[in-house]
Amino acid sequence: MSETYTVKVRDRAKGTVYTLEVPEDRYILHTAEKQGVELPFLCRNGACTTCAVRVISGEIYQPEAIGLSPELRKKGYALLCVSYARSDLEVETQDEDEVYELQFGRFFAKGKVRAGLPLDED
Repeated sequence: MSETYTVKVRDRAKGTVYTLEVPEDRYILHTAEKQGVELPFLCRNGACTTCAVRVISGEIYQPEAIGLSPELRKKGYALLCVSYARSDLEVETQDEDEVYELQFGRFFAKGKVRAGLPLDED
C-alpha cells in the first residue's frame, strides 16, 4: 500500500490555501482535480510552466518535468502536473510568465531578429 501525504497548495492568484491528501504514486495536479480543486495547468506533460510552483517545505519528485531546467529545480521550482509528493509538502503557485522568464529569458532580447525570405506567391 502506498504512503499518503498532506500537500498544502497556496494559490497566489486566488489567495486560497488548499489542503490535499496525495498518494505517493499519483501526480499532485491529478489528485487535486479529483478532490475538486482547480489549479492552473495547460499541457499536463511537464513541458510548459503553467502549473509551476515553488516548494516552501517538503520533498517533491518530478522526473518527467522537462519544462524546468536543473537550475530552477535546484531553486525549488516544480511542475504539479508531473510531480509526486515524497513527504508532507507545502507549495505556492507561481505566475507562469515569471517562471517562463526565469527559464528562457536569457535567450530573448539578445540582438536583432533577422527577417526571413518572403514567401513565394502563386
